[in-house]
Amino acid sequence: MWCQRLAWLLQGWRGSTGHRWPWLPRGPGPILAAPARCHPTGPASPHCAWQLHPDYLELRYGSTVMRLDFVWLRDHCRSASCYNTKTNQRSLDTASVDLAIQPQAVRVDETTLFLTWPDGHVTRYGLEWLVRNSYEGQKQQVMHPRILWNAEIYRQAQVPSIDCQSFLETDEGLKEFLQNFLLYGIAFVENVTPTKEDTEILAKRISIIRETIYGRMWYFTSDFSRGDTAYTKLALDRHTDTTYFQEPCGIQVFHCLKHEGTGGRTLLVDGFHAAEQVLRQAPEHFELLAKVPLKHEYVENVGGCHNHMIGVGPVLNVYPWNNELYLIRYNNYDRAVINTVPHDVVRRWYQAHRALTAELRRPDNELWVKLKPGKVLFVDNWRVLHGREAFTGYRQLCGCYLTRDDVLNTARLLGLQA
Repeated sequence: MWCQRLAWLLQGWRGSTGHRWPWLPRGPGPILAAPARCHPTGPASPHCAWQLHPDYLELRYGSTVMRLDFVWLRDHCRSASCYNTKTNQRSLDTASVDLAIQPQAVRVDETTLFLTWPDGHVTRYGLEWLVRNSYEGQKQQVMHPRILWNAEIYRQAQVPSIDCQSFLETDEGLKEFLQNFLLYGIAFVENVTPTKEDTEILAKRISIIRETIYGRMWYFTSDFSRGDTAYTKLALDRHTDTTYFQEPCGIQVFHCLKHEGTGGRTLLVDGFHAAEQVLRQAPEHFELLAKVPLKHEYVENVGGCHNHMIGVGPVLNVYPWNNELYLIRYNNYDRAVINTVPHDVVRRWYQAHRALTAELRRPDNELWVKLKPGKVLFVDNWRVLHGREAFTGYRQLCGCYLTRDDVLNTARLLGLQA
């Protein structure tokens, strides 16, 4: 409401130097000696005005009103003595900054904020940099641009598979693959030699392979060689993997090397699309699923494999400053006993979980694909749920998990937002 009132009042402002903002609220205690002034900018530049408060600077640039704490402004100084531009690391000792610090002088021109501190040090900030990096600016941005989809949306998008040679040998092919992966959470590479070794070469093109209790490159059939339903011929309901890790694996790679039989199609569901529907229809359910921590557990005693893994976290994980969903942890097979919340929350959690499950199980959200030798599937395990229909005959798959940080690192180095 205050921002709306400010915008309305500013419509009639003509911005001459020396005119204060009398309508801006003042904090308790005296205002700093420097008067609050509006500073006009060039005709083509966004309007800019500022006001000092006891412990922060209020700065309007364009349509963004920022409140910048003085300690924050001193800590993020990019001068040569405070920041090493060669290593892109802070040189300033944050613990040395006076927590009651106030600038002695403030000046703003068309593009830059200047602050002079009590010791004479001058800090300069580009106004565009402040908009991008302030809390208010970040609230208006998304960390990871995405296209949410159901089966029809994905089919109509006609997202192309990337040829193996282009993927391995050109930055253009790799960049197109990663752009598809970042937007949709799934991507395919085709014309891959159907061996575990060639699948490993493919995976290493974008990331370090994450070694887990299943090894580095896993290779399985329906022989129940591990204590997991995946090592059977049974159907698997939609789920994300390794929910029982404290940090679930980020990306999963699947390559069907051989299948002599029927069935076995792979199910893919955009978990973020389903969560978005829950948020629209029942925001209280979304909020509960994002707050209640759950335990997921994997206990294995088969042959020489003995493991007991426990991971803790909510079903939905969001960035607190903009409520952007970044991880869904959904696996009804591996969810442990719910003992992390009191009884008066448990029933409400089940209702919220039921609402999400209903969306995940909507037939129009189900994308079914038949994995064949030579076509490799990459899945964002933090977003897209996968499953499988029952099958007959001999079916042989290989794959691995990739470290999420390294995939995103590769994307950023190619100029993508990730």
